[in-house]
Amino acid sequence: MRRLLVAAGAVAAITVAGCGTTATPSLQNVTLSAAEVIQQTAQKADEVNTYAADLVVNVTDAKSGHGGFVQGTMLYQKTPQLASEINLSQVSFNGQNVPGGVRVILQGDVAYVKLDMLKTLVGATKPWVKLDLGRLGSEAGVNVDQYLAQARQFDLKTSAALLTASKDVKPVGGEQVGGVDTTHYSGTFPVDEAVKQLPEDEREHVRSGLAKSAEDVKFDAWIDAQGLPRKVELSGGEPGDGTVKATVMFKSFNEPVSIEAPAADQVGELPQTPRQPSGG
Repeated sequence: MRRLLVAAGAVAAITVAGCGTTATPSLQNVTLSAAEVIQQTAQKADEVNTYAADLVVNVTDAKSGHGGFVQGTMLYQKTPQLASEINLSQVSFNGQNVPGGVRVILQGDVAYVKLDMLKTLVGATKPWVKLDLGRLGSEAGVNVDQYLAQARQFDLKTSAALLTASKDVKPVGGEQVGGVDTTHYSGTFPVDEAVKQLPEDEREHVRSGLAKSAEDVKFDAWIDAQGLPRKVELSGGEPGDGTVKATVMFKSFNEPVSIEAPAADQVGELPQTPRQPSGG
């Protein structure tokens, strides 16, 4: 159960169609190649100030027979203050569901987590807990950065940047995603080359998150006429080892979002000494 708490808390902290007309992005009426579209998408993603998205992650571990499933929504805001809100309505690890799901609000360097199990396992007395992710990792004896790196792969800016390392991206056809006309692109990218597209201080975090992947990660991206991704799927790993598949559906860009910290009387601190699990 302790391991389940750690995994749930780490995921909480991060934090990650039908037929239609083709909507190939263009520049001054010149149709772009698939590789050029992906480059343009990365640039556009870097300029987005707010977005809302749905997230689904499936993880399998063939060696242990365990896996995980996460489904939820997220809001993101770059300015005037970096903030995000993740509401994971379904979370399960190793066949165990996390009751009540997980909610997390990040504002600058502060994280607020709402996780019912914190009451039982670490003695939290308030619905929300204010915590430091580095402290959570050191007390639990796990590398929380690894879980955060897996999440960073699936945010808008990082996922778009990773795709630019692809040498085999190609258009698949025109499809609608969420009622928006898009062009579906498919390809792979080598992990080592992909992380070079990221800021230097983020590379090792994301590389560790992709550690279970094969040399190439497969991706599918649905890009709208403005050059923005409406849907991105990443999948990697080996069937005999373990696999990860993540799908992010972006529902809006640069529209107002409301990300507010919980009321002060609803927030407590993570207890200094976590409770020891009872029984075996």
